[in-house]
Amino acid sequence: MPDNVPARRGATGRRVLVLFFWAGLVLAVLPWWLDTPAGSLSDTGAVTLAAGRIVGLVAGYVMLVQVLLMSRLRLLDRLAGEELMTRWHRDIGGALIVAVLAHMALILVGYGALDGFNPLVEARVLITDVPDMLTAFLSAAILTAVGLFSIRAVRNAMPYELWRWLHMSTYLVLYLSFGHQFSLGNQLFKPGLVRTGWLAAYVGVVVVLAYGRVIAPLFFNLRYGLRVADVVPEGPDTVSIYLTGRRLDRLKLLGGQWFRFRFMARGLWWQSHPFSVSAAKNGRWLRLTVKVVGAYTRELRELSSGARVWAIGPRGSFTAAQRTAHRSLLIAGGIGITPIRAMLEELPPGATLIYRASTPADVVLQREIDWLARARDVDVWYVIGSRKDPGPRQVMSPTGLRRLVPDLAARDVWLCGPPGFVESAHKVVRRSGVPRKKIHLAAFEL
Repeated sequence: MPDNVPARRGATGRRVLVLFFWAGLVLAVLPWWLDTPAGSLSDTGAVTLAAGRIVGLVAGYVMLVQVLLMSRLRLLDRLAGEELMTRWHRDIGGALIVAVLAHMALILVGYGALDGFNPLVEARVLITDVPDMLTAFLSAAILTAVGLFSIRAVRNAMPYELWRWLHMSTYLVLYLSFGHQFSLGNQLFKPGLVRTGWLAAYVGVVVVLAYGRVIAPLFFNLRYGLRVADVVPEGPDTVSIYLTGRRLDRLKLLGGQWFRFRFMARGLWWQSHPFSVSAAKNGRWLRLTVKVVGAYTRELRELSSGARVWAIGPRGSFTAAQRTAHRSLLIAGGIGITPIRAMLEELPPGATLIYRASTPADVVLQREIDWLARARDVDVWYVIGSRKDPGPRQVMSPTGLRRLVPDLAARDVWLCGPPGFVESAHKVVRRSGVPRKKIHLAAFEL
């Protein structure tokens, strides 16, 4: 059994990234400030155009940051943590859409005021008469569509792979918006330090993106050569997939982390999906445990031994290394038990586990959990029933949690399961007096 994983304390990495972000934002806007003479903003049209240009510089910078966050660079993951990176990606994405639309509106109003046109006529003039403006408008439309498709209710109604490809069209926005920034942008079209700096930033982001998305995964798969070893039923709608490969003893993997797996088998090779490992590193095999919820996961039950696997990872900060206290409370909902089961091997003894499931048949890996309970001195509570049943409602309340775990406020709390479950459990844990910094989240999106 693995030894306890040492805790990584401190928030230095996050603070450094935040400092770099704000410093970069200041540098992005500074050229406008230095190039704008005093008294030049003498009328409404000039002020509106100036606001549009400032917002455009902000939007261009934020777009680069957003693409950087999508690069899958492990350094960023280690510095900030998966939970924070996900939140930044969501929040910055929303800010980017607002900035792009505001930039477009302000520029149209400003030029319209100078030319004597209304904004719609000005838009037609710019698209038809000004080079690179058509691609600029297309990039804004794509970005807005990506934002709408990222709304959870819309996203959940779409096939995962379709949503993923639409989301990745953000890279197309980077390409389409490039032309008008450097051919029309007041601060960027002139040769000099500012233009060179922005070009260097573009090149740097593309290089990081290529490394994180292509080069690093290629080296990983050439080194470890993962293949399917066996597919084992764990219940009526759950299977465990065992993978073998080369040099697995050298794989840097912590319980709770996840990979994006692409199974090179008929009907599956064109899709990749994220799955957490459901057992800690042992140097011999990896295991993922999957709940059958659709056509793709149903096909996974038919995988043949020897099938090649393309993997990207490991990723995620939902690990024992992020703990701040010796004791932990782990709360799992449904298939969210899989990363937590792996973490139990690496957390210090004395943890408490609450496992929520709708029916006894929905409990996964129970024999292993019970064995870990004895081996690692873990208190395990199986809470079975509908969320409306009195028993689960009582347990999943501040009073119920404190009754089961009297020292709750002094523990780290780990929550994993469907997004709705994680959100409601998070609120209950916060009302129970647990500080925010001690709560670690992993929501399983379908």
